[in-house]
Amino acid sequence: MLRMSALFLRTLREDPVDAEVASHKLLVRAGYIRRAAPGIYTWLPLGLRVLAKVEAVVREEMAAIGGQEVHFPALLPREPYEATNRWTEYGPNIFRLKDRRENDYLLAPTHEEMFTLLVKDMYSSYKDLPLTLFQIQTKYRDEARPRAGLIRGREFVMKDAYSFDVDDDGLAASYEQQRKAYERIFTRLGLEYVIVAATSGAMGGSRSEEFLTPTPIGEDTFVRSPGGYTANVEAVVTPVPEAVPFEDAPAAHVEDTPDTPTIETLVALANERFARPDRPWTAADTLKNVVVALRHPDGERELLVVGLPGDREVDPKRLEAAVAPAEVEVATDEDLARRPELVKGYIGPAVLGPNAPKAADGSSTGIRYLLDPRVVPGTRWITGANEEGKHVFDLVAGRDFTADGTIEAAEVREGDPAPDGSGPLELARGIEIGHIFALGRKYAESLGLKVLDKDGKAVTVTMGSYGIGVSRVVAALAEANHDDDGLVWPAHVAPAHVHIVATGKDAAVFEEAEKLARYLDHRGVEVLYDDRPKVSPGVKFADAELLGVPVLVVVGKGLANGTVEVRHRAGGEARHVIVEHAGETVAGIVKELLAEG
Repeated sequence: MLRMSALFLRTLREDPVDAEVASHKLLVRAGYIRRAAPGIYTWLPLGLRVLAKVEAVVREEMAAIGGQEVHFPALLPREPYEATNRWTEYGPNIFRLKDRRENDYLLAPTHEEMFTLLVKDMYSSYKDLPLTLFQIQTKYRDEARPRAGLIRGREFVMKDAYSFDVDDDGLAASYEQQRKAYERIFTRLGLEYVIVAATSGAMGGSRSEEFLTPTPIGEDTFVRSPGGYTANVEAVVTPVPEAVPFEDAPAAHVEDTPDTPTIETLVALANERFARPDRPWTAADTLKNVVVALRHPDGERELLVVGLPGDREVDPKRLEAAVAPAEVEVATDEDLARRPELVKGYIGPAVLGPNAPKAADGSSTGIRYLLDPRVVPGTRWITGANEEGKHVFDLVAGRDFTADGTIEAAEVREGDPAPDGSGPLELARGIEIGHIFALGRKYAESLGLKVLDKDGKAVTVTMGSYGIGVSRVVAALAEANHDDDGLVWPAHVAPAHVHIVATGKDAAVFEEAEKLARYLDHRGVEVLYDDRPKVSPGVKFADAELLGVPVLVVVGKGLANGTVEVRHRAGGEARHVIVEHAGETVAGIVKELLAEG
């Protein structure tokens, strides 16, 4: 039994000044977590109880598919991450430190290397496989902009599991097994989820899917279609139009277009001075060339130009996913000054990539140039002429210019066609709560994880990686289960099942409340008992609403009539229950709520 008089708890009436979303505000105000530093939180007793219940569900489902739990240190040596190149690829996103002997270490953001080396150290035969190991551990990432409390922090609790198989068929079976386990976990936790195709990023691998819980405050944007297509917006592949015949296209011609550094001004002038009979010019007829700077993990800074239809904007997240592990930075005026051929507002393909004039030794002088997949051969464009106040009209892709390749960096819009033809896309937002990867042999090859097959031949093991953001799940549950007064926990993750409030000063009230609390405790019901003698009923009720325990029992004025009040935190009318039947009635309510979960 938890007693409010002794519980290490201090509730707050005002929202924390740095809190932006409901889960962050309420978890702090209700005394579940406490800020220690930006993106770093101390877990308090009630918060740890919720976290432990989430972990218990995860452990049960991992064990059900044969997963075995291990626990690695968070402080790890540099060498394994050097072997996979992730010491460099992570760039500034990991915490690096040195010991007193100047040896390099990191605070682990994830543990692929350590799991791989552990299995290499202990297993050598195909008979040892398949194998699934997992841990629930604290991880660290040096987030540039930690926000939203537990949703994007620098320290977080994660379950990461790894499968080890001899062949690709085994990996496919392990991947599917984990996928189904995730569905059971999130169903048991009562979290709505959507499974979406995702990019693998720095993790690598041939297949990747995210589990998102839909919410307007989510940092991830995903798409879905009427026909069932779902994907993280970074993973959406643009349907490529058919090439357009251009035999009858007029030759490209440069026109004076003064004071037109933006798409809007260019379109307005084109319709005013170069009107065409069939239809007006629109932004979709223009080719926008956006200059960005890439910071590669080795420190090299590279300029890149992305060409896309002028009615689209570059989506920073899609661009970052496309160029990973490089990081995207804004191209500065100094960058442009070093490349005078880039005339701001009037950049065109003629000075980019393969179209640029060659150096004396025949090498390219052009900045790397990547095009949106919609810019197919035969399409005609208005674009910059690389001279102040001038644009090129009727510039034909494939005839007048080419690129170094294509890139998926343009924004995805509501109503865009799904890549699989299953209808128009709808955009939504969500919090990532899980991510599964078919890693393949990337880490096993880098670290030399091989086993002997049935013929005695050494083969490289194939791996899968499966993560759940356990602390983030707590935030997602809080985000999905609250009202204007506070948290509204589902019974199976709540810090207690029943919150008993003794109101007034009558000793008989506290005696009856104590008796009821002990009865429920002996029945296995988790009780939070507000036994504070000198706290007003108003404060007790406000705390009860804020803390969000699913069943509230009030022992107070009704006791004179032989009743106590029972109400659901989630709503509904209060019930007045005869004192003698209160324990049995409340235990039954809790049993029903747990069965629903």
